[in-house]
Amino acid sequence: MATMSSADKVTLYYEEAGQGFPVIFLHGLTGDHTMFEREMNQLKGQFRVIALDMRGHGRSDKPKVYTLEDHIQDVLRMMDELNIESAHLVGVSMGSYIAQGVAVEAPKRVVKLVLTAPKAHGRTSSTARLFAEHEAELSGLSHQEKLEKASMYIYHDIGKVRDWSKQIEGRAVELNAEQEQAASDALKGFDFRAQLPFVEAESLVLSGKYDGLNPPEYGKEIADLIPACRFVEYEHSGHGINVEEHERFVKEIREFLE
Repeated sequence: MATMSSADKVTLYYEEAGQGFPVIFLHGLTGDHTMFEREMNQLKGQFRVIALDMRGHGRSDKPKVYTLEDHIQDVLRMMDELNIESAHLVGVSMGSYIAQGVAVEAPKRVVKLVLTAPKAHGRTSSTARLFAEHEAELSGLSHQEKLEKASMYIYHDIGKVRDWSKQIEGRAVELNAEQEQAASDALKGFDFRAQLPFVEAESLVLSGKYDGLNPPEYGKEIADLIPACRFVEYEHSGHGINVEEHERFVKEIREFLE
């Protein structure tokens, strides 16, 4: 358990374990480092594993306004603070957007790149888009209630996702409505498509067949743009690949990162 300060004096929380080549895990929207507890425990025997609570999330400070570029710079700042010249990046959903940004802005610092449930561009967050598409049935609900009701469009194995959520309950930090909106607003209007052909990292893109947030065609688009990239579609997953097919996910990234 440790903290560091960003360039603009935002306190960021992270956890790390193990020794070896560094692997940095980047969580999804409204999540935090607890998303990767199992992965870190399973990989810490081979790698130095690090999970950062992005600004606005988890135990990190929660500014009222921030951007995707802030997230990207926070990762690079953490690497500097921890004397990490280069690393592997594993990003899930929002974390995959941040990972792309780091690989684009500092290509020499990313050796291997794992993008899980990703997209390369968006006018809004994927969650905001999905909620807008189903506005009539979600009207009047809280963010958490909307996620619960819309889960049929997001996940394939909802039972596994619910079981996993119970396991991290009490350790994961829930955001209030204002914090959720700030986190969502930070993802408006990004587009890495023109820059992805210049990514130097060997890359792996993982998409879930039933993902209604970032469907497989979004992942395939990224894989077609990055020069050294392999695309894999998980046939029994939605947006929660690392939960819905956890064993396969860990095996896949371990073999890729080795």
